[in-house]
Amino acid sequence: MKLRTIKKLFFVLMFLAFGQNIFAQQDAMYTQYMFNTLAINPAYAGSRDLISATALARKQWVGIDGAPQTQTISIDGPIGDSKVGLGLQAFNDKIGITQTTGIYGTYAYRLMMENSTLAFGIQGGVSRFCANYAGVDLGSDGLPDAAYSDNVTKFLPNFGAGIYFNTDKFYAGLSAPHLLNNSLNTGQKLAGDKFIARQYIHLFFTAGYVFDLSENIKLKPNLLLKGVRGAPLEADINANVWLYDLFSVGVSYRTEADISFLTEIQINKNIRLGYAYDASTTGLIKYNSGSHEIMLRYNFAKENSRTILNPRYF
Repeated sequence: MKLRTIKKLFFVLMFLAFGQNIFAQQDAMYTQYMFNTLAINPAYAGSRDLISATALARKQWVGIDGAPQTQTISIDGPIGDSKVGLGLQAFNDKIGITQTTGIYGTYAYRLMMENSTLAFGIQGGVSRFCANYAGVDLGSDGLPDAAYSDNVTKFLPNFGAGIYFNTDKFYAGLSAPHLLNNSLNTGQKLAGDKFIARQYIHLFFTAGYVFDLSENIKLKPNLLLKGVRGAPLEADINANVWLYDLFSVGVSYRTEADISFLTEIQINKNIRLGYAYDASTTGLIKYNSGSHEIMLRYNFAKENSRTILNPRYF
């Protein structure tokens, strides 16, 4: 059997045999999470006091057929001078024979204090899960199987909540983007059971601080902790150095997964571009050439706005 076919079968078998564990980790993980916070915490909506749109694309484990690919786009901002922030995000996540697309709306209420803000947020939406069993290529040596005769499609409504606190130089958040443990079933029996997989609640904790090393050099460490049933606690530790508030370089380490290198440039007061490269620290390094992630953000900033500085850090 050809190597390409073997790789495809590997991902199919992983999904069928360990579907519950794979689905337990279905929330996509971003290396540039600190610049895409709305994806993991609805309370972030409107926290930067301006309207901004963010697009992100990620291609993971280049060189492995069926490896994860993710695209997201979001927009959020405050409602006038009120304490309310709104957001909208859409995503597409593909791994092997499975694909999940979805759209979520976000609402945040912010309590303004003298030098800080505390926000509470909720979100709700729906995702479409599809397993393309009919598209599995077993090669000339493969035998037909009823398990691969039909696709599986299911719409999964869900909602989430979060809390977010920030000052000019510090932020922290706790969130659960999806609170419903949706189950995924199909009309045909697989291995004598209709049950394929289940979604589990993901808990995210984030924090970061900006240190002034000099007038023109800032150090911003970040931390993300992710917990989900059926998987070990995952930590993402990051540090970025900002130069003249225009350019940054950084490094990240994700436990038992990757080491990453990041860079960003503030092209002008409206546009920011970011890139991240991940190198595997596990046995997968033998089979892939790394992961790539690119981010583009556009700020709809008002003329002479005094709020344009903070978004460069948070």
